[in-house]
Amino acid sequence: MTEYHTVDVDGLKIFYREAGRRDRPTLLLLHGFPASSFMYRDLLARLEDRFHLVAPDYPGFGYSDAPSPAEYPYTFDALARTIERFSERLDLQRYGLYMQDFGGPVGFRLASAQPDRVRFLVVQNANAYDEGLPDSFWAPLRELWRDPSAANLARIRAAGMSDEALQWNYTHGAQHPERVSPDSWMLQQALLARPGNKDTMLALLRDYGSNPGRYAQWQAYFRKHQPPTLVVWGKNDVIFPEAGAHPYRRDLPRAEVHVLDAGHFALEDHADVIAEHIRRFVSALG
Repeated sequence: MTEYHTVDVDGLKIFYREAGRRDRPTLLLLHGFPASSFMYRDLLARLEDRFHLVAPDYPGFGYSDAPSPAEYPYTFDALARTIERFSERLDLQRYGLYMQDFGGPVGFRLASAQPDRVRFLVVQNANAYDEGLPDSFWAPLRELWRDPSAANLARIRAAGMSDEALQWNYTHGAQHPERVSPDSWMLQQALLARPGNKDTMLALLRDYGSNPGRYAQWQAYFRKHQPPTLVVWGKNDVIFPEAGAHPYRRDLPRAEVHVLDAGHFALEDHADVIAEHIRRFVSALG
């Protein structure tokens, strides 16, 4: 059964979901934008008999504390540091990482900084290569990174955090949209409606521009340490399209790559498929 906890991390209340016994392999699940650990609810239920599963909410997301940008630096460096401290508070000494969307730059920072703690990687629509950021979607964000003017911030705020955009994130490209629960985007709408929460999301979208400059570092980590890697990718995702899935094998030639008929949040209608891939993949590691 999934349990729901909070832990103090450097003065912040960090909420997390936990399932499975601690004597099993640990999988730390890092969520995307503007989601939360809620996105892993089905995966936790399917894997709790085999793994120790821990899914935190970042500061500003889900049920974790949401300090203002004046109180917490909403950058990917800061999120990675908080999750690193979170893993220390829970005494997660060695774990696999499941990363989706924003979870990629958070998790790759963790893994490249502490490679001995990471047993394996599961990458789901999380980018580490230039091919995965096409101008067809990312041009407005590149313009924001170049010029974070009030007009560009307002444009991204309207395009990325409207009620329609939140629903589209989940349903676009889904093979079975009737299986996608509206609870996901309704929860996000409620949380984004908190005073100042959209400003924290804008700060992170602006800071996302720091990530492409880290790709070479993350790829060097892949080549040097060769972490066992499972890539499961929704091919209908226009945010992180399939072109971002295959380059992992340049640096990780033994990586498994499985392309699914799914969208950005592939777990919404493919949790069963992804869970079976993880079971098989980790069992083969011994």
